[in-house]
Amino acid sequence: MFCKPSIVPSKTPEMSGGPEAVDALDPKRIRVLNAALQAALAYGYHRTTMDDVARAAQMSRPALYLLFKNKTDIFRAVASRMFEQILQRMEEALEGPGTLGERLFTGIDTAMIGAMCAITESPHGAEIMDLKSELAGDLVESWHTRLSELFRDAIAAETGRSGVDLSQRGLSTDTLAELLVDGLEGMKMRTDDAEAQRIGARQLVRVIELAIEH
Repeated sequence: MFCKPSIVPSKTPEMSGGPEAVDALDPKRIRVLNAALQAALAYGYHRTTMDDVARAAQMSRPALYLLFKNKTDIFRAVASRMFEQILQRMEEALEGPGTLGERLFTGIDTAMIGAMCAITESPHGAEIMDLKSELAGDLVESWHTRLSELFRDAIAAETGRSGVDLSQRGLSTDTLAELLVDGLEGMKMRTDDAEAQRIGARQLVRVIELAIEH
């Protein structure tokens, strides 16, 4: 598995640090979230205890409970922070240089595939990924909606520049955006191999390019 992004943007914040706007949180909370993710990657979510998180965050158990009420609360915060980071990276890529296809792929590669490699490469990665629906189904749904909106706006801007009328083709910007999001989600379910995901992502992006081609 090759997890290093095949295209490296000018700003590629690490998952442990993250963009300044995303990490405008209490430094203690950030330390806990980082520690919780590392503990889960090492031991698995179900085997990770509040004691493990407190120890990894270098704080007492009572101090940890002042910040988070339980393990579920912590990992929902981990998921929320990760989703925000992915969205910010995607937005930066879509506002960058290049064709729409190049910007879409750069965003998918760096914001989604590359950023998730620490999880997918862990022996407990599958367990952690499976927890999305159990612990954070509402967060996942919101993230999908916002990701689709980013794709929709980028596609709309491109068709606006080119003058392509998608309605004459039986399409819409919403349809294409949702197709891309659903395709990426299905691809992640089929394989956790980063290189295979990149091949699939390129094919999905190519479908979008063909759909809006002048």
